[in-house]
Amino acid sequence: MRNKLLIILSVCFSVCFMGCDYINLKNFESEEESEEEIQVPVAKVGNSTLYQKDLNGIVGNEISPKDSANLVNRYVNSWIKKQLLISEAAEKINFDQASIERKVLDYRYALMVHEYKKYYVDNNLDTLVSQEEIENYYNENKDNFELKQNIIRGYFITVTKDAPKINQLKKLINSDKAEDFKELKSYCFRFAETYFLEDSVWINFDEAIRNTPFVSVTNKVDFLKSNSFVEDSNDENLYFLRIKEYKISDQISPLEFVRNDIKQIILNKRKVALANQLEEEVFEKAKSSNKYEIYKQ
Repeated sequence: MRNKLLIILSVCFSVCFMGCDYINLKNFESEEESEEEIQVPVAKVGNSTLYQKDLNGIVGNEISPKDSANLVNRYVNSWIKKQLLISEAAEKINFDQASIERKVLDYRYALMVHEYKKYYVDNNLDTLVSQEEIENYYNENKDNFELKQNIIRGYFITVTKDAPKINQLKKLINSDKAEDFKELKSYCFRFAETYFLEDSVWINFDEAIRNTPFVSVTNKVDFLKSNSFVEDSNDENLYFLRIKEYKISDQISPLEFVRNDIKQIILNKRKVALANQLEEEVFEKAKSSNKYEIYKQ
């Protein structure tokens, strides 16, 4: 009786273990099926397949469904073209695969180095550029700041034809008195369609006269040399332009016109210097701690 009981228990345990193994096997198979279900193909060229998961991150949540579809379509078409070119290149050219792999690794490492240099520069760059630095660079490199366009300093005002006190407006435009300038600003704020009164700022002459009757001027250099105040009109508006100072193309740019450019040049030079400094610091640190070794050939 005891032996029979042991046999029955053994059979039961065997069935239980087999059942557990069967459950585990089914779970494993279900996980494999789930992973296979995720691999939804989108396009295929030869042995290369583009899957749905490869499109993750291409489209942001803020993009409309239509724009999203267009973006995905462009990506898919681009992927197909690249795969076709790769396939044809492999047929036409006997590539050195080892050389290709080295270039891929070099590119990968170059990206990593670039990102680290950018991180280092962003965290160590002094963005404060003094007036003295800007002036010194300008004086030392004036020949590099030759104008490519005509520029002016002055006032530009547009008013409708029924605007009040037009004669008074003309008088205010041509005055250099502080109280008249204050009144001019008040007038423009109330009645002008458009206006520009920052006479300390140099602006591109072509941009200043865009969408105005002055754009029809054929010889802009003669126009600037011959006029300090001009007015014109169309069916709706009156246009007034006072030219306090001008520079024509091929002359040296005034400092104020290229100030921001010079500041950016100085900052870029600092970035390059920091990147070079990082290389030297890493090299010297490794040298002092014996982190590298060069073998004699």
